[in-house]
Amino acid sequence: MPEEPAPMHATPAPSRTPSLAGALGCGCVALVAAAVLAVVVPLMWQNRGDFPRVGREDMASRAFQNSRQAYGILGFERAVEPGVEDRGVGTENTFGSGACYDGGLLGMQDEVVDGAYRMHHRWAVDHVPSSQAVPGLRRLRQHLEDEGWKISTYREGGKAEEWRLSAERDDGDERMSFTWDPDSEYFTGGSGVPCAYDPDRDGGSAGTAADDPVPPVLRPV
Repeated sequence: MPEEPAPMHATPAPSRTPSLAGALGCGCVALVAAAVLAVVVPLMWQNRGDFPRVGREDMASRAFQNSRQAYGILGFERAVEPGVEDRGVGTENTFGSGACYDGGLLGMQDEVVDGAYRMHHRWAVDHVPSSQAVPGLRRLRQHLEDEGWKISTYREGGKAEEWRLSAERDDGDERMSFTWDPDSEYFTGGSGVPCAYDPDRDGGSAGTAADDPVPPVLRPV
């Protein structure tokens, strides 16, 4: 008798239940997406250019007070009149302003924020000997650290190279910098404050140099 064929068994249908690996994969993707959003959304918010509405006089005064305090800690007693005699040689005591940028998404695209400005104060004195500049810079560095400033640059240049000190706070929105050249005995300082909207301007440019206020006489605190 012919052999009977082996019985046929039906192939089970593939399961539609997702595997553990697949479930974990989906979960990882979701976690990554959530993490990216957690970073991107705050950056987008920070880059919108939400600056306070503060007049130029007020922001200039804030920058000037930072300079004035540092000027006294450095040990200077000279009164520096407003204006600049000969930049790089004579005394200086001036205000200036510049544009503000929103940084764009993730900081990859800088765009000028209409109506916003950043104010700074610049000063300089000549004939500053090392006996005043060196201990003054060291003293100022310690003072700034004690006041919560982050020292971003500090270099003791010796007899031939410039001495440099720069500090910042509020994530870099507020800054100060100082330089002393031992060869020329020329000392410069500067203070910059955060961006603000000019309440006298609804948009357009941030203004011109003619809009900047005139500083008072620079004297130590």
